[in-house]
Amino acid sequence: MLPVKQATRSCLLCIYLLIAVSNSLHAQTTIELATPGKPLPAWKEGYLDLHHINTGRGNASYYILPDGTTILFDAGEMDPTNPRTTSKRNTVLRPNESRQPHEWIARYIQQVAPSTRKATIDYAVISHFHDDHFGSWYPAAPLSADKSYALTGITGVGGMVPIRNLLIRDTTYPVPMSTLLARYAGGETHFVKTWQNLQQYMQTEKRQHGMQVQTLKAGSRTQIAMQYKPAQFPNCYVQNVKSNGWIWTGKDSAVIQHFPPVDSANSKTWPDENSLSNVLTINYGPFVYYTGGDCGGNVFLGDPAWRDVETPVAKAVGQVEVATMDHHGNRDAVNEFQIRTLQPQVWLQQVWTADHPGHEVLIRVTSPHLYAAKRDLFATNMMEPTKLVIGPLIDRAYASQQGHIVVRVLPGGKSYYVIVLDDSRDDMPVIKVVGPYTTR
Repeated sequence: MLPVKQATRSCLLCIYLLIAVSNSLHAQTTIELATPGKPLPAWKEGYLDLHHINTGRGNASYYILPDGTTILFDAGEMDPTNPRTTSKRNTVLRPNESRQPHEWIARYIQQVAPSTRKATIDYAVISHFHDDHFGSWYPAAPLSADKSYALTGITGVGGMVPIRNLLIRDTTYPVPMSTLLARYAGGETHFVKTWQNLQQYMQTEKRQHGMQVQTLKAGSRTQIAMQYKPAQFPNCYVQNVKSNGWIWTGKDSAVIQHFPPVDSANSKTWPDENSLSNVLTINYGPFVYYTGGDCGGNVFLGDPAWRDVETPVAKAVGQVEVATMDHHGNRDAVNEFQIRTLQPQVWLQQVWTADHPGHEVLIRVTSPHLYAAKRDLFATNMMEPTKLVIGPLIDRAYASQQGHIVVRVLPGGKSYYVIVLDDSRDDMPVIKVVGPYTTR
């Protein structure tokens, strides 16, 4: 038997060696994950990759689940003939104007999709029907190969990368879409044609390629399911949290209707399109990711209290690791209750205009009075006018202000990195790696 002091020294030596080996393995893992100046290493089985693609023309997120199942959440493409789209108020097209936004989204997907099979989108989800989330028809939009529909936003991406399942909100609520379209007679013809184009795309893809179109079912954690090796990753699932006014309670698959009864003859009783947004969480072991389209939570003077949909959603979801800012961080969203409840370590902001973020939103998100834990903010774009108005708080708050944002969750979900890719180049080299973050 060793003397006590000698045994203690031996134990300490073992501990130091274990720490050294652990640090060495950690360094190797970091190098394998991403190196600034080089391409993002390919997704591997067991990783959960969450890509936030920046075209400067709206939201687009692409997720690869641990078994290789893929999800596209939104594919925005704003109308280039609208003067605001190309004004100094909005961000420029990234990486350049040689292609349309849907082409850049599709090329991004083709570059990062699992290499074990042809690039296919297993599920595409449209959060709601605004052009920065699902595209806009415009006169010069290119046509599909059979010329049956225009390529823009989700229809453009789907025309280049096949979509197996398309999930949307129920379009019979708050009133049938035909009722809404009738209100645009002689007015907003772009939306009418955009809607007709989406219908034509869905009909064509169902007929030619068997694409399934469904309404998102709030409360379900099986509607979006792993397609390839689900048994290997039983701790990974997608939770449908909200669709239209139906909001998950946080228990089983139970839902409640948040909005009061609608008077079809009185449009003031109708929830607006933003508050109808589809909401998801992606769960991988202890890791939880939240994304909520354009949900709002700050009720302005004269508005009914039910316009706050963030509060009941946050009650159901609870604490998360990573959260996208609702409505791009605009001033009607990201309310105090949501911030205090979600408490993410990482906030992601998908930006396309100088309104993002609202100054008061940024003050709330960074406030230690709502939660004390450290948090890092990442933006796909940060416009100079925004920085001039808000001032130095932006530089203090954001870990990155420009680029595609990738969250790479390591096998099991206990740790993750945030990797920023250069959105000014087609080959998208890594420009920054932040982490590892340890899942709480």
